[in-house]
Amino acid sequence: MYIFSFEKLEVWIESKEFSKYIYEVTSKFPETEKFGLISQLRRASISVSSNIAEGSARRSYKDKAHFTSIAFSSAVEVLNQLIISFELNFISETDYITLREKLESITNKLNSLRNYQIDKSNEIK
Repeated sequence: MYIFSFEKLEVWIESKEFSKYIYEVTSKFPETEKFGLISQLRRASISVSSNIAEGSARRSYKDKAHFTSIAFSSAVEVLNQLIISFELNFISETDYITLREKLESITNKLNSLRNYQIDKSNEIK
């Protein structure tokens, strides 16, 4: 089976695993949040890995960097929703801290990837 380039990226692997953890944590949210924070958190967390994957298929490093930026923005959106979820007591402090730490690792890697893509884009000019 062919392995696509994004599947080899540590940041994609981490963000995919992060989404699975978000699904697990949000399964404990109140049913009233089914179309609220549960849906938002799940979609935003999946957006991180999806944009990494989509960006990897782009031809130019500038386009790749654009999708990496979108992935970073989605990660920050998830952080905002986690803060609200924690303040509403939908998630435990332990889960909140774990998720923040995982998100910090992902955003650090996204920053590094974007910087690399921008540098490569500037080299080509």
